[in-house]
This record gives sequence, C-alpha cells and structure tokens, in this order.
Amino acid sequence: MISERGARWGRRIGRFLAFGVWHARVIGADRVPTSGPVLFAANHTGVVDGPVLAGATPRPVHVLVKQEAFTGVVGWFLTSLGQIPVDREGGRTALTAALGVLRRGGVVGIFPEGNRGRGDASSAHAGIAWLALNGGAPVVPVAVLGTRRTGESVGHVPGFRRRLVIEFGEPLTIVREPGTSGRVALSEANEAIRVALSGLVSAAAARAGLPLPNDDPNAVE
Repeated sequence: MISERGARWGRRIGRFLAFGVWHARVIGADRVPTSGPVLFAANHTGVVDGPVLAGATPRPVHVLVKQEAFTGVVGWFLTSLGQIPVDREGGRTALTAALGVLRRGGVVGIFPEGNRGRGDASSAHAGIAWLALNGGAPVVPVAVLGTRRTGESVGHVPGFRRRLVIEFGEPLTIVREPGTSGRVALSEANEAIRVALSGLVSAAAARAGLPLPNDDPNAVE
C-alpha cells in the first residue's frame, strides 16, 4: 500500500524547501477540499515542481513521479514518502495505485503534460481524466510558477530564496454524461481539465508577474 504516513513526511519536507530554501507564496489553498479524494492537476516546468507542490498543499499528496527516478537512495526516499512511480510508456500500474489512494479518500498529484517544458498546459495525457472519472474525485488545477526560467535546463535547481508562486484553482467536478461512450467521456474530461489548467496558469502568471519560460527543451527542431 502507498504510505499515507510517508506522504505526511513528504509534505513537511516540501514545506521546508518551499518556504525555507525558496520563497514560496501560496494562493487559493482554501479551494482544496478538506476531506475526501482530490486530484491535483499541476503544470510542469522544472525538476522541483513535485516537492514544491507537496509543500504548498494543505493536505498530504501522493505525486506521480517518473519511474526512472526510483533508483538507489533517491528511489528509496521517494517510495518512503509515498510517491508513485509511473512508466510514461504505459502507466497502468501507477493509475491503479493512484486509484487506490483516491478510494481511501487521499490526494493524488499529477503533471498532465508528462514532461517538464514550458508549463503552459498546451497538451495533456489522459491519465488524470481516467482517474477523475473512475475515482470520483474533484480535480483542482494548480499553477506552479518560478521553478524554471527561460534558458535554464529542466533539471535546474532554483537558487536560494528564489520567489515561487503556487496558485490553486477552483475544483472541477468530472462526470460521465448518460449516453456518452467511455472514449468520448475520457476525451471531454481530459480537455476540460487541460483548459482549466491552462487558463489558471496564464492568469496566475500574469497576476504574479512570473512569466513561464519561453523555451521548450522538449521541442524538436
């Protein structure tokens, strides 16, 4: 079973990083439901987005992290903190584990874009939509800003006391309308989540004065 106690420790460590090492400001934390299953859909620009999300949320969160990170000491650490390894070529095992967390009333965090990049949510994988439809969890979009600037690599660790902003949006209720096929429901849910996240990120970046990086390390020239 994915460790709930580990996720609580992960939140403590995330808070130390977000507010002690960096200078994070959290907006809209009161929009996060205080009980029951919740899905966070966050944008993804840099390597520290996961710890920052864990530190900003008012509830312990189990974040889906790329499977390649689960090796050696780092892998042991991530596992002990209740994080979930995901194979980006086929994430069925990760989705099953995440669904188990939701069904016991826990919180799961996903970066729907999959890879670190511009963080504008111009595309999204459907795993979070599948979880929302099958786990009965509201989806809270989350804008994570400032973790990577233009010209920095996706593996860059922000310098001491860098200003970060994490803004939580209004929860989305995802339902399958009667008569809608599973495929259509999944596609519609995924696009609704993507649009909500993209809109929040754009508005939050403008409000905070923290623009997204204008380069995409994943772009193929």
